[in-house]
Amino acid sequence: MTCKILRLNEVKTMTGLSRSTIYSEMAKGNFPKQLQLTGARSVGWYESAIIQ
Repeated sequence: MTCKILRLNEVKTMTGLSRSTIYSEMAKGNFPKQLQLTGARSVGWYESAIIQ
């Protein structure tokens, strides 16, 4: 089984949430935490966490 990593634009499209709402909900603990990817500013989310 492979774990797909979604970038911010894909997460926004799937959830219908804005960037600021995603980060606000992460801070509240209501949205999955991001993963640090290769590169200083690269982040992503596991697709399975977003689907839930």
